[in-house]
Amino acid sequence: MIEYIEGGVCAPKGYKASGVHCGVRKSRTKRDLALICSEKSASAAAVYTTNLVKGAPLTVTKKHLADGKAQAIICNSGNANTCNANGEYIAETTSELLGAELGIPAADVIVASTGVIGQAMTMEPFERGIHELVRLLGADSAPAAEAIMTTDTHAKEIAVKFMAGGVECRMGGMAKGSGMIHPNMATMLGFITSDCAISPELLAKALSEDVKSSFNMVTVDGDTSTNDMVAVMANGLAGNAEICSEGNDYDAFCEALHAITVYLSRQIAGDGEGATKLLDCVVTGAKTLEDARTVARAVVGSALLKAAMFGADANWGRVLCAVGYSGADVDISKVGVSFKSEFGEVHVCEFGAGVEFSEEQAKNVLSAKEIYILVTLGDGAQSAEAWGCDLTYEYVKINGDYRT
Repeated sequence: MIEYIEGGVCAPKGYKASGVHCGVRKSRTKRDLALICSEKSASAAAVYTTNLVKGAPLTVTKKHLADGKAQAIICNSGNANTCNANGEYIAETTSELLGAELGIPAADVIVASTGVIGQAMTMEPFERGIHELVRLLGADSAPAAEAIMTTDTHAKEIAVKFMAGGVECRMGGMAKGSGMIHPNMATMLGFITSDCAISPELLAKALSEDVKSSFNMVTVDGDTSTNDMVAVMANGLAGNAEICSEGNDYDAFCEALHAITVYLSRQIAGDGEGATKLLDCVVTGAKTLEDARTVARAVVGSALLKAAMFGADANWGRVLCAVGYSGADVDISKVGVSFKSEFGEVHVCEFGAGVEFSEEQAKNVLSAKEIYILVTLGDGAQSAEAWGCDLTYEYVKINGDYRT
């Protein structure tokens, strides 16, 4: 049984967080350095972008997590620390400075960055900001959630509690992501904490399996970032017997994890750059799970459909078009399509052909802030869900001068 609670990444026992302006960003009104810290060493795991161009923090973090342990996460925004000759030096030295300040090994630090790619970076902001970052550690997760934002319009946080081994456990998460999102493992950045005791091996398994149906099902603009990372720490302070094998407790942990990741996935999609609407595509009746996922991602990723949703235009042909080029094994003559929102539902396609519907009703349905695109394939029992957003004039404006 999952129950939503307050507190974000600080909701689980033994975690503190902070966020400061250290000077990576020019604007002094924006926090640009975040810290999440556990009071004891925790089981840890992460998933990373599949882009061949990778930010230096990912390389360093992957090395640090080789033993499945971590105690702190530090993340800057405003500069991706990618394609820089001194990138790994920056990431390693940042870990060393933070480790010395916290009294923990540098290898127990997860380091992440987000922002402009290929922009020169020095240690000066970190040297200036880390002491203050540690000094301000507290139970309020909001400053950290704000400090990892780039073009996000709001912070993204969530926390839940669940039972494992008869003990109440907690899990919290935060994420940032608004543009350059078409994940092939995770989203832009996501950080998850838990006080549940679980082995590093099962933690890694839970995360790697979960992202297939959560963060991997989000698309904003079709661009896979160089810095995508989702990291999770579980410090065991809840006091449950360590989860070392699959079973009821592992399932409870995975259920909580999925509640966190799906919530954050929807938040990211709905906050896409320039977006006015969250698109939720639910595919049913697929032959295989992979077919269902492929179709769902193709539909929410269609630029033409995204533009139609912005204009509240029930152009169902664009849905069918996306299904057709998705690469999934589909019999188009069996496909049905409906649009649904808080304002009702309109059925627009059946057996691969249009049906009569009220354009006025459809316009009303598609004027909502959250729109469900329901696709039935009629070929099997598998289903999947993917999340995206509409494509607006504002998206071009934001990305036309993102660097400057």
